[in-house]
Amino acid sequence: MAHALEASSPAPALRFDIIAGLTAAAVVLPKAMAYATVAGLPVSVGLYTAFVPMVVYALLGTSRVLSVSSTTTLAILTGTELALVVPDADPGKLIVATATLTALTGALLVAASVLRLGFVANFISTPVLTGFKAGIGLVIVLDQVPKLLGIHITKEGFFRDILSMLHHVPETSLITLTVGLAALLALLVMERLWPHSPAPLVVVGAGIAASFMFGLGALGVGTVGVIPQSLPAITLPSLGLIEQLLPGALGIALMSFTETIAAGRAFAKQTDPPIKPNRELLATGAANFAGAFFGAMPAGGGTSQTAVVRAVGGRTQKASLVTAGAAVATMLLLAPLLGLLPQAVLAAIVIVYSVGLVDPAEFMSIRKIRTMEFTWALAAFAGVLIFGTLQGIVVAIALSLIGLTSQVANSKVYVIGRKRGADVLRPLSPEHPDDETFEGLLIVRPEGRLFFANAQQVGEQIWALVAKYRPRVLAVDMSRVPDLEYSALQMMLDGERRMTEQGITVWLAALNPSVLRSIQSSALAERMGRERLLFNARAAIRKYQESSARPAETVNRPQVMPLRT
Repeated sequence: MAHALEASSPAPALRFDIIAGLTAAAVVLPKAMAYATVAGLPVSVGLYTAFVPMVVYALLGTSRVLSVSSTTTLAILTGTELALVVPDADPGKLIVATATLTALTGALLVAASVLRLGFVANFISTPVLTGFKAGIGLVIVLDQVPKLLGIHITKEGFFRDILSMLHHVPETSLITLTVGLAALLALLVMERLWPHSPAPLVVVGAGIAASFMFGLGALGVGTVGVIPQSLPAITLPSLGLIEQLLPGALGIALMSFTETIAAGRAFAKQTDPPIKPNRELLATGAANFAGAFFGAMPAGGGTSQTAVVRAVGGRTQKASLVTAGAAVATMLLLAPLLGLLPQAVLAAIVIVYSVGLVDPAEFMSIRKIRTMEFTWALAAFAGVLIFGTLQGIVVAIALSLIGLTSQVANSKVYVIGRKRGADVLRPLSPEHPDDETFEGLLIVRPEGRLFFANAQQVGEQIWALVAKYRPRVLAVDMSRVPDLEYSALQMMLDGERRMTEQGITVWLAALNPSVLRSIQSSALAERMGRERLLFNARAAIRKYQESSARPAETVNRPQVMPLRT
């Protein structure tokens, strides 16, 4: 049983969890139904997704309050993938394809848990994820606008859809638009005045009431239609669809896990048990795999619904079990009423809770700190709009990996000086113009792991500094190098030989244990001997001063700044 089901004082905690679960249900269930329509599925699928996956995660997850069901991102990704496999939107085929896609997503997450791939959650950088989600937000909003207008367009891509929608604007149903705008305005006002309130439930109830009293369906307003008044039927995945759906399932699994980890960490308190990535993979994987057989679409942890649980005092996953119970009650008792719900109301709910994915302030925050990461965010944003949502995941991952490779491959090499009048060593910089260096001794400090991708670049920086300072002794401070790969070791061996040929003695200082073992196992140790492997950079200064003809003489560093990257 998960830590999330534990409670130090059962009675008070249970009361809080019941209240939190019912309040969350008022928010989660209408949104789940709305997200099902985003995926092109019946609203009942949203209810199923708020049932089985939520129960399974409550039993296995490591977060005390995370609410697991459908999310905006997963809904749009699911809809994109299903449209590729079932272009004619045949209801029977959609149900089977959804079961297969959800089961594949779950199986991939469980497999990742077995392989202990929880660290993959960190592979998409925050700036890239910001751009990706902003792109997804715009796609979702555009997808819902035709439902607000009461028109129909054929989806052909973001920019073509905009042109198509503009072309069909004259066909707008004024009564549908009125219903949609009223729902939109009500949601915005309630969310502004009462954050985390059951605003979606109020709007859904008002929409059903208006549809019943005014006969909106007969007036041309699209409604949800018939919803089965029963628990979900068993649905078996199709083995024949696995090959087609596997690429999409990979992307959905990654986003499900990424969102789950992000939401779990965001709402964890210091007193809560730690969020365990590999256990989260297992929990979300099992939740999806089990849900697949009960008509659920791919699920993951949602930030907005989890915020509701935390805001109203939810303490354990019993709150999620209460929410799941509310979903069952809705299926059995309220299904006929839900059939009267106008589609425009669902569209309004989706828009209000999706537009928050587009956060210009976050883009500006990134830009103020790092221009390069801002560029990545914009590229991920454009990738979703230009190439599509599933392809946008590939763009996001590629950008993150390129960024990571770029940072690792472009390691910096600093020239180290000593603060005048103090025993403090630090990189030379314009902020400290009085720092001293030692005539004939050059101390350089590489930063980061040295391996095949950056060995040449680091070597070139060191050679440029040697050419500039012309030292008799080069001391390489290795204190910031956690690992030394074979290619980098060969670079160092070759560099030491060339330095020796030019009359320059090389010392290595502050070797950490793993780097020291690598050097001791190579020919470099034989060439240098123990006397040139020093404890730290201070020992290098002392050794140089003791062996120098002018041990105490120091000079100011050159006015020209050292080569920096």
